[in-house]
Amino acid sequence: MSSGLTIDKPVEQPKSFGFTEANLTKAKAIIAKYPAGRQASAVIPLLDIAQRQSGNWLPQVAMDYVADFLEMPRIRVYEVATFYTMFNLKPVGKHFVQVCTTTPCWLRGSADIMKTCNNKLGIHDGETTADGKFTLKEVECLGACVNAPMVQINDDFYEDLTPEIMERVLDELQHNRPVTVGSQTGRRGSCAQSGPTSLKDRVKSHA
Repeated sequence: MSSGLTIDKPVEQPKSFGFTEANLTKAKAIIAKYPAGRQASAVIPLLDIAQRQSGNWLPQVAMDYVADFLEMPRIRVYEVATFYTMFNLKPVGKHFVQVCTTTPCWLRGSADIMKTCNNKLGIHDGETTADGKFTLKEVECLGACVNAPMVQINDDFYEDLTPEIMERVLDELQHNRPVTVGSQTGRRGSCAQSGPTSLKDRVKSHA
């Protein structure tokens, strides 16, 4: 499935930005949660709205718009956007694949998961496929350590991965087929992979 990688070139910035009517309503509802004069506290959720509206990245005009909307210095918004890795300052692919390589995932084989992504997509950390479908990024803890190794793709977590399962997930996404999110082995929540080992008489049936 290797499709090559994009050549790193200057990002073409849009010339204007403004919230859609629906997003404007969302933004106003979020700001209303904060005391008068404290609207700058809403900067992170508003940047998230702006990023989603912009195709999962934050052009400068979107950051400037949020700063002006919240009546705060633009540099303060830049500081937030550049500090948190949840914000993308350049375009990413349709499927933004974030591979966790922190200790629990590493101990469970995240290096093999990353290698599978490299080989399957033909790209490396921080690169995007030429068709724009996938961006690959190595990240720190994503908070699903007990179901390691795992990846986040856009807003969804894929857990209990093996190289073979990871390859299948990428295949399904490549061909626009639905993929089951969460544990890929059927694990419920963070239960032991082998099932309950004690108090079995109290386990509720989910059949």
